[in-house]
Amino acid sequence: MLITLLKWPPRGRNRTGSRTVPKPYLNDEQWLTIADLFPHPPMTRKGGRPRIPPRPCREGVLWVLSTGARWETLFTRKKGPERYPSPATCWRRLDEWTRSGVFLKVWRKLLGQLDRFRGLNWEETIGDGTFAPAKKGAPRSATPRKAKAPGSC
Repeated sequence: MLITLLKWPPRGRNRTGSRTVPKPYLNDEQWLTIADLFPHPPMTRKGGRPRIPPRPCREGVLWVLSTGARWETLFTRKKGPERYPSPATCWRRLDEWTRSGVFLKVWRKLLGQLDRFRGLNWEETIGDGTFAPAKKGAPRSATPRKAKAPGSC
């Protein structure tokens, strides 16, 4: 008896793969805009393990920065997406790109592109104090402890 794939039952609507895998943060066209700024040195003559390409590392960094998750979550199969490299690799690459100024160059290039398309309104600015620490938690105008009335108990 010969079984062919032509008589195999159809698999339903989802024929392209998993729906739970998140889409990349930048599509191929956007990646090609900034791909030349991310270095990918060739393998040395000494050999060793090949270097992971910059695109999956950048996706992992953007996933951590946009979700607010911890770096360790990037590696756990239960919580983080499976398509990213290890957290140590992503963190080292982020540190390397920050120190070498790659992120600043990417930011400037993307801002310049947005400005050419008239996508920026330079009259409007926003100040975000999310990461500004509050010293001792109280403003200076609050009543000092000594001047407070005694408790009723």
